[in-house]
Amino acid sequence: MKKVVMAAMGGTLAGIVATTQFVGPLIAQENARTTNVYEQLDLFGDIFERIRAQYVEEVDAGDLIEAAIDGMLTSLDPHSSYLSPDDAADMRVQTRGEFGGLGIEVTQEEGFVKVVSPIDGTPAEEAGIEAGDFITHVDGASVLGLTLDEAVDMMRGPVGSEIIITVVREGEAEPFDVSIIRDTIKLTAVRTRLQGDAVVLRVTTFNDQTYANLEEGLAEQVEAAGGMDNVEGIVLDLRNNPGGLLNQAIRVSDAFLEKGEIVSTRGRNPEDGDRYNATPGDLAQGKPIVVLINGGSASASEIVAGALQDHRRAIVVGTKSFGKGSVQTVMPLRGDGAMRLTTARYYTPSGRSIQALGVSPDIVVAQPRRPEASAEDEETNALSRSEADLRGSLDNDSLTEDEIQQIEADRAKAEAAAALREEDYQLAYAIDILKGLTALQPSKE
Repeated sequence: MKKVVMAAMGGTLAGIVATTQFVGPLIAQENARTTNVYEQLDLFGDIFERIRAQYVEEVDAGDLIEAAIDGMLTSLDPHSSYLSPDDAADMRVQTRGEFGGLGIEVTQEEGFVKVVSPIDGTPAEEAGIEAGDFITHVDGASVLGLTLDEAVDMMRGPVGSEIIITVVREGEAEPFDVSIIRDTIKLTAVRTRLQGDAVVLRVTTFNDQTYANLEEGLAEQVEAAGGMDNVEGIVLDLRNNPGGLLNQAIRVSDAFLEKGEIVSTRGRNPEDGDRYNATPGDLAQGKPIVVLINGGSASASEIVAGALQDHRRAIVVGTKSFGKGSVQTVMPLRGDGAMRLTTARYYTPSGRSIQALGVSPDIVVAQPRRPEASAEDEETNALSRSEADLRGSLDNDSLTEDEIQQIEADRAKAEAAAALREEDYQLAYAIDILKGLTALQPSKE
């Protein structure tokens, strides 16, 4: 027995020695790193004082500190940044649904400002700004080398004032200038309408009003259609939607899902991850859904599209989305400023990250540019004739008056659908899919 105890004690002592020998270098490395950090901070202090004392013009110390903080954050990724007290106040106003500006969501790429998407009904959208445009100059001054916040500051100004931005667009040989009049941007988070027998829910942003607008708007359109039985399905239009609040994306997804995961977030530490699940209840009552996306659909839009796609609750139509799969947390700082820091990535229910990849549509449908109608085409349309136009043609005596009226009503719907293809080909395609899905459903008898 004594030999066993001694052996055990010897093993314990050896373990202690081995552990000490292993941990010692780690502690030394950590101390070296800490020393290096303090040396770097001393270097920052030296540079700060040298600028204050010797720069050609007198500079504000507070501005220098803010610029240093912002530079530290923007070096991490395009979405982390420092928010000055004014910027933080603007952001709080924007999430409530009303703010001043041009009406564009932007990011930074290759040193230039890239338009994620114009917001519906805003000066930028009315001026023809498109998702994917690069803004290279503002009022003749280059934005190259500026931080994103600095470039955005250049685009801000009094409501009613003019701004001229220089745009580089794929497919255009030369940059061109666009004049925009700044205005107060009032966001209607969700616009709804009936298109034939389909309800179209156009979600423009995810702010505090989004879910309430969607629920109310859907109920109004269903009532206008005479009840859900008269609705073929729903088109959830997320094109050019730059995203917004995560909780609103979760609520919109939950509106059409009965169960299952909506999205998960994973941070640097495993314990910081979260999973968000759907609750019972489907506002669409099981009706088919088509989700429309394009390159301007980002962030919260991609959460909704990815969740409905993974659960096979909707068919996703359009073109690949923007690919912003990261979560930013806004952290208040002293002095009423704030820090927007990327703290996690989000994943769709199937576990896929869309960061830099985007959501791929089930059916790829590009929005064709409108061709200008030629005089020859207009003449051909004007001269098109049918049997009924011929003098002395026979009447159709096999149909009742009600049947004839029904045929004419169906023809009017088909002509309206054809007109929609000229106006918005992607939306028309989505509605055609709904018609096909409805036709395949068993009839209720």
